[in-house]
Amino acid sequence: MTGLTGVALTLLIQLTAPSTPGWTWTLYDDDPLVLANEVPDTARLRSTFECEPGSSVVRLSLYPAAPAHGFARVTAGAAATTAAFEPARGDGLRLVLRSDHPVFAAFAADGHLDVMIGEERRNIEVQRTHLAKLRRFTELCTS
Repeated sequence: MTGLTGVALTLLIQLTAPSTPGWTWTLYDDDPLVLANEVPDTARLRSTFECEPGSSVVRLSLYPAAPAHGFARVTAGAAATTAAFEPARGDGLRLVLRSDHPVFAAFAADGHLDVMIGEERRNIEVQRTHLAKLRRFTELCTS
């Protein structure tokens, strides 16, 4: 019975353990300040928010994305704005937002931001467990 129990336990662990690390939000409080949606200890990113502390200027990079220039519609809650975008390093797009704009305030409140680039919609979600990092990022960027 012990051998069968060990095999069953091993199989259960293999079935319930994730095969790759999950996506998470990490706050790097260096200069510049960065809030990254990433797989820790890898080069895999979905998005990053960067700013110089106190500048109120946030650079949002989205990965992966084809290099392009144009305008995006950005919404959070009932607030909306447009922002110019351009290619970012690697395979990303970068756009600039203000941390003191109503769109960013709504994003910091509930963790949901939508970016429309042409017909493509990117949903950025900061899960409830990571909202304190987003709010700290916003506070440091704005003050």
